[in-house]
Amino acid sequence: MSAETLFGIANLAVMPGWMLLTFAPRWRWTQRYTTFAIPVLLGALYAWLFLRHSPGAEGGFSSLAEVAKLFERPELLLAGWVHYLVFDLFIGSWEVRDAGRHGLPHLLVIPCLVLTFLLGPVGLLLYLILRVTLRKVIDADEAL
Repeated sequence: MSAETLFGIANLAVMPGWMLLTFAPRWRWTQRYTTFAIPVLLGALYAWLFLRHSPGAEGGFSSLAEVAKLFERPELLLAGWVHYLVFDLFIGSWEVRDAGRHGLPHLLVIPCLVLTFLLGPVGLLLYLILRVTLRKVIDADEAL
């Protein structure tokens, strides 16, 4: 299967998770899908891509130039993309769980989810600002 085909499959696999987080955040299967099913499946894809295509690849992780060289291989670029898909979905799932624990209105969390989906850290930043603003608490231990 080509890297392009796997790219499309991976993108489609996370979409139901984002829809569930947005429209059915309290449904029991939402968290199972977004924090277990998809991360396990895409994590396995990531591991396979990285282990199969990184031996002998030029580049590395010591500099931006080395990362760029590493990602010249489509399969390793795809592994990097899958990495983002899994972690962004996992963070979105955490945002929903955390908001529920702290009684934050889900309608206010939705823009954070959209930004987490599109821009990862920006969505997390917005969520953390929302959380601090509404709860007036900054406690890193509580976030876990």
